[in-house]
Amino acid sequence: MPIRKVILLLNETAAGRAALDTALDTATTWQAHLTVLHVRVDARDVAPLAGEGLSGAMIEDMMVATEKESAVRAHDVRVLFEQAMNIRGITIGEPRPHAGVPTANFVSVAGREEEIIAQQARLADLTVIPHPEAGQDVSSSDALHAVLFDSGRPVMIAPAAVPKSLGRRICIGWNGTAESSAAVQAALPWMQKAEAVRILTSDDYQRRGPGAPDLAAYLSLHGVEAEIATFRPVDKSVGAGLLAAAREFHSDLLSMGAYSHSRLRQLILGGVTRHILENADLPVIMSR
Repeated sequence: MPIRKVILLLNETAAGRAALDTALDTATTWQAHLTVLHVRVDARDVAPLAGEGLSGAMIEDMMVATEKESAVRAHDVRVLFEQAMNIRGITIGEPRPHAGVPTANFVSVAGREEEIIAQQARLADLTVIPHPEAGQDVSSSDALHAVLFDSGRPVMIAPAAVPKSLGRRICIGWNGTAESSAAVQAALPWMQKAEAVRILTSDDYQRRGPGAPDLAAYLSLHGVEAEIATFRPVDKSVGAGLLAAAREFHSDLLSMGAYSHSRLRQLILGGVTRHILENADLPVIMSR
């Protein structure tokens, strides 16, 4: 199914700027509609602090300050959005089905970011999330995990820097799991447009399920001729080996399943998903 609606969760950080360009590249590639979603902090969320011994007046002052700061941030993000649309010449407005041009709109709402993005993502073909900030613990990214676990839809983690190209040379991280199968389905429209596709497989990564040759045969039925490459862990890290193999192929898009093990076990042991989220320098589509 072609991509018709993309959602980007946008903040004012440098990573957010790169994610905006990545989302715009996606919308342009597919002549899709992009909804840029900015979630403001709900000032009412500071109310529970009253239980910490703060007076009513102090709580009210905090709420006013929170509203002002949130409004300034929302304004800055909207300006960033409008500037990007002007530079690209993309029409701001409602979707124009079958118009053959990308469109975009900006939505700013107050609430809990992880709840809102998960709900909105359920009716999007792809949700773009900015790359974790330098030094940020990826396990604390509630928005990313909300999309992965609560939307039922694929998510693209944008790189920290704007990619030079997107979707021309695609790598599929395959290990035979249901999660990797979902990732194949999410990336299939991209693969049908790509110049080259490579399936990355490893004995250290493979789980019980179909192997890479089975996937290659399946993709062939969809008009995708994919080559198979076996990679090895780097410094005992499967994730590092997977990324190294993608770089060797000069890939500009990696698609893979997320959290084949439980999220808790992944966070304790490290895991392939965690390594990719923290270290990928190319766009990554993940599905669960």
